[in-house]
Amino acid sequence: MAEEQKGKAKAEQMKGKAKETVGRAVGNERMTAEGRAEQAKGDARQAKEKTKDVFKH
Repeated sequence: MAEEQKGKAKAEQMKGKAKETVGRAVGNERMTAEGRAEQAKGDARQAKEKTKDVFKH
C-alpha cells in the first residue's frame, strides 16, 4: 500500500508540474495556481509516506 501511495504522490507532482507549465505558456494564472496546488498536495503525500517509513524501521 505504501508503494501505491508513493506512486500517487509522484503522479500528482508530475501532473501539477505539467499543468503549471501549460498555464504559464498560455498565460492562464488559474491553471498555473492549480498546478502549484497539485504539486503541493503530492509533496505533502510524499512527506507523509516518508514519515511512515521512518517509524516502520
